[in-house]
Amino acid sequence: MRNKDRNVYLIPYGLWMLLFVIIPLVLVAYFSLFDINGKVSLINYQRFFTPVYLKMTLSSFFYALVITAVSLLVAYPTAYWLSKTKHKQLWLLLIIMPSWMNLLLKAYAFIGILGKYGPINSFLVALGIGTHQILFTSFSFMFVAVYIFIPFMILPIFGAIEEINPSLTAAAYDLGATPWFAFRRVIFPLTISGVQAGCQAVFIPALSLFMITRLIAGNRVITLGTAIEQHFLVTQDWGMGSTLAVFLIITMGLTIWATSGRKRVG
Repeated sequence: MRNKDRNVYLIPYGLWMLLFVIIPLVLVAYFSLFDINGKVSLINYQRFFTPVYLKMTLSSFFYALVITAVSLLVAYPTAYWLSKTKHKQLWLLLIIMPSWMNLLLKAYAFIGILGKYGPINSFLVALGIGTHQILFTSFSFMFVAVYIFIPFMILPIFGAIEEINPSLTAAAYDLGATPWFAFRRVIFPLTISGVQAGCQAVFIPALSLFMITRLIAGNRVITLGTAIEQHFLVTQDWGMGSTLAVFLIITMGLTIWATSGRKRVG
């Protein structure tokens, strides 16, 4: 009876996975086999390996890697500092709170901040530097993306740091380890699972960004997410859009596999 009861509880989960994960993936793969005229063809996969789409794919990878790397460089010392503060839960709440705001609202807020008459350009004018085109650049796109994703990098790293037994670092210092050596050989290896989880949480959605590329970068940054949006909503080429989505899903799966923690045996 116990096994039957467990199987009953698994039914809602199985239905959810079937309706919202498996069937959508099958449909994406199915539509990728049709050209723009509705005929069954592999032309979309052939088009993907043309210079235009390969360049777009490399661009997506480049921006996602930069966003992930910058987020990690900022998030790790921030998470480490949070773990040492007295009111860590309050600081953590303040970091998480911006992620509760709608992404569109944050994008429009940055349009005002980075715009020609925004506070940053006003400050540059006050310094005598003059106004500069900050909005609609690759820099503004990556800056806003890092701001959006940084809480998702801080949280898993902070959790991993909190799980470290303080006696391990104390023992390293007692044995004569310098702070850098203790970090490199004790602290960082023990928090690698948090780093991996944070990189997954940032890199995967950064690959498919499309809204802030339009609002913040002014379509000067073209990613796979932008191309998928254009094919589905503008050109109505669902087949090519689905093909790009297939490669994006495969890339995400490989990313999760490559950054998954593996326990060492022996």
